[in-house]
Amino acid sequence: MIPISLYIHIPWCTKKCPFCDFNSYTIKTKIEEKKYIDLLIQDLKQELPLIKNRKIHSIFIGGGTPSLFTINNLKKLIKKIKTILLINYKIEITIESYPSEKEKKKILQYQKIGINRISLGIQTFNNKYIKKLNRNYLEKDIIQLLNTFKNKKKIYNFNIDIMHSLPDQSIQEAILDLKKAISFQPTHISWYELTIEPNTPFYYKKLNILSEKNKLKIIRQGNKILKKNGYIQYEISSYCKKKYQCKHNVNYWNFGDYIGIGCGAHGKITDKINNSIIRTIKHKHIRDYINDNFLQKKYVLDTKEIILEFFMNKLRLKRPLLKKDLYNFTGINKKFIQKNISKCIQKGYLTEDNKYWKITKKGELFLNSLLEIFC
Repeated sequence: MIPISLYIHIPWCTKKCPFCDFNSYTIKTKIEEKKYIDLLIQDLKQELPLIKNRKIHSIFIGGGTPSLFTINNLKKLIKKIKTILLINYKIEITIESYPSEKEKKKILQYQKIGINRISLGIQTFNNKYIKKLNRNYLEKDIIQLLNTFKNKKKIYNFNIDIMHSLPDQSIQEAILDLKKAISFQPTHISWYELTIEPNTPFYYKKLNILSEKNKLKIIRQGNKILKKNGYIQYEISSYCKKKYQCKHNVNYWNFGDYIGIGCGAHGKITDKINNSIIRTIKHKHIRDYINDNFLQKKYVLDTKEIILEFFMNKLRLKRPLLKKDLYNFTGINKKFIQKNISKCIQKGYLTEDNKYWKITKKGELFLNSLLEIFC
């Protein structure tokens, strides 16, 4: 059975970041937390016919800034979910968080309500770049929060998000950010390049961005430092201590299934009986989410979409791709894509043997070009 996860979207933030294209919006009035949680539970119940009593193996509470919700309301949410769904006894439950005085007080309480992994959206330690990114804290707040993790032996599974190639950032500054993150010994580091997404404030500004040559220098230096400090790169921008991969994200990249609840959440469910893959998209705005019964769109992926998404996700992982997974996860025979594969091999993007396809260094650098072959 294909693994299945649950994603919960809580869209509110104290500030909107200029690089962010996620479905999130700034708090203007007091959040009606209890009302939104009731809506999430109703949304979840409507998804049940799609999943047919399958056991959930990870939960990710993202946003926005979901840690803005009180501990009591998060506890209520998790408790209700556990009464509705079948839950793997070793389930990973992650919440996204950010540095603040309130968050420091919440950390120990998270474990008491069943949250066993925290993902900290730090992005940078440098006050100059914190300001450019419109973040709502300073370096001292980050240090205080991370020291809480360092000093509490019970809190061990946490991720730090760090961005590099920020506007005006030097190679040295980017590497220093990474070294500071490593010094707190998180179990997981998400280290990735800032991308300028359409329709974000950064998209409409003239920004001084590093050249591709210098970005490559940062990546090479950073990868060496991470490896030296015991971090295994298991995905393009994900590094972890041994046995601390993010189960939830690995399920995405393995082309696993997931329910998405909350404003703007997406879902993907495999229907083995009808040999199809179903996508669900929830309304982005809270008003539409409430008034139109949550669901904006539900549709079946066509064969081309399935193949593209399969390779788009699987090739992010830093390991060979089992050929038999194509059929196991999609129901599509590998003979159907042999011409595409041959073209990828001819261009030097992939290699293959009897059991595996493997992306080359050239394939990693030209991943978009590789994926276009499957379009």
